[in-house]
Amino acid sequence: MFFAVVFIIYFTGNLYICLKGYNSVGLFRSHGAVYFISFTLLAFTFIAAKIIESRHSSVFSDILNIAGGFWMAFLLYGFIFLFLSDVISLLLRLTGGLNDGNIQSFKKWSFLTTLALSSVLILGGFLNALSPVVKTYQIDINKFAGDIREVRIAAISDIHLGSIIRKRSTRKLSEMLEAVRPDLVLLLGDIVDGEMGPVLRDDLLGYFKCPDCRYGLYAITGNHEYIGGAHRTIPYIENKGIRILKDEVVTLPGGIQLVGRLDRDSKRISGVDRMALKELMNNVDTTKPVILLDHQPFNLAEAAGNGVDLQLSGHTHNGQMWPLNLLTRRIYELSYGYLKKNDTHYIVSSGFGIWGPRVRIGSRSEILLVRIRFTGLDPAHS
Repeated sequence: MFFAVVFIIYFTGNLYICLKGYNSVGLFRSHGAVYFISFTLLAFTFIAAKIIESRHSSVFSDILNIAGGFWMAFLLYGFIFLFLSDVISLLLRLTGGLNDGNIQSFKKWSFLTTLALSSVLILGGFLNALSPVVKTYQIDINKFAGDIREVRIAAISDIHLGSIIRKRSTRKLSEMLEAVRPDLVLLLGDIVDGEMGPVLRDDLLGYFKCPDCRYGLYAITGNHEYIGGAHRTIPYIENKGIRILKDEVVTLPGGIQLVGRLDRDSKRISGVDRMALKELMNNVDTTKPVILLDHQPFNLAEAAGNGVDLQLSGHTHNGQMWPLNLLTRRIYELSYGYLKKNDTHYIVSSGFGIWGPRVRIGSRSEILLVRIRFTGLDPAHS
């Protein structure tokens, strides 16, 4: 159902832009066959890339993925600008500003303006996506953590290693981690984009370095870990020295407890159901600090009701491209940033990588630096 809806939207948007271009620009009408063939090839580039990538990953499939991603960005902004031009055209016709004599000129310049504005936006969004930032949060947890008074956590979600996020991006991530000098590194799911071919071809995760992570390197699954087959994705990640918490609890120095959940889509995609949080928390001492890792930020009240002090999530990309962030804000109680419910802190990251177009408009690629101060008193001396 989901893919059917997505395909209908994608097909309708492409058809709308295709017909608008044909009816607006005389050059396109005079070379109709070339125009329709070229448009169809561009429209199906991303789909073709995914099909080819699933069978044999290569530089060619990488190029198709990149080109198809940019086309998807154009589809979004081209549709928005052309739809606005239709609204303006209707208003002008109703008020006498447009008539049969000048309507064709209006259509032509609307389409050309759409091409220009979309191109400028996409170029700016591409440059923005190449410039990740460190987003810092300072929170206090009123619990005792032994000799540890403060811990620096670097949390990275949605790297999406694959055809688009490759060696250079992985090296950049490692350099950023080295600069912030975290005590603990947490990967919040969607480490890989999907098909493992592009990842294995150049061993992309082999370029990821965790400098001096004295409390370790842990991860959870995201929905994309299951798209390319969890039986291939998870062992590859774990073979790089990254421990994936699959409905597991680990205790760090100071009694700090990490609770890592399987992604909520694990059952839908792979048939493996995850434990209920209440059941998972049976193995947790809630008198000590509890940090929950859950890729998708649904049902936030569940963490607050089970004694979690901090939940870290990703998945939303903060919409990645405006105005999609307006949609994610309607879907999620917290689609990006920070929220506190009772004594529970929530942070949702916009992610380091991207899905589809390497374009970010109205969002930034980021890693989180979460500085936690433990302010509780030692129960033995209270």
